[in-house]
Amino acid sequence: MRHLLHMASYSSQTNMHARNLAIVWAPNLLRSKDIEATGFNGTAAFMEVRVQSIVVEFILTHVEQLFGDAPLHGTSWPGGDGEGVPG
Repeated sequence: MRHLLHMASYSSQTNMHARNLAIVWAPNLLRSKDIEATGFNGTAAFMEVRVQSIVVEFILTHVEQLFGDAPLHGTSWPGGDGEGVPG
């Protein structure tokens, strides 16, 4: 999520602000087995993806409140072991 937030910081150049990033990434981040299993198409699929994009946009606009200063997986805490866990 922090990477997408970083990408949104370039929105003045790319026009990929949080909403556009959410629309593009939501179906991948919040994959719906219901859509895949039932073969939704048309309006039902659009509504499902719309809900997913709203959730991803909310997360992107509230990254700090939701995740705080927690390191990303694979990065180290100060003094940690480099595996993303406190040392």
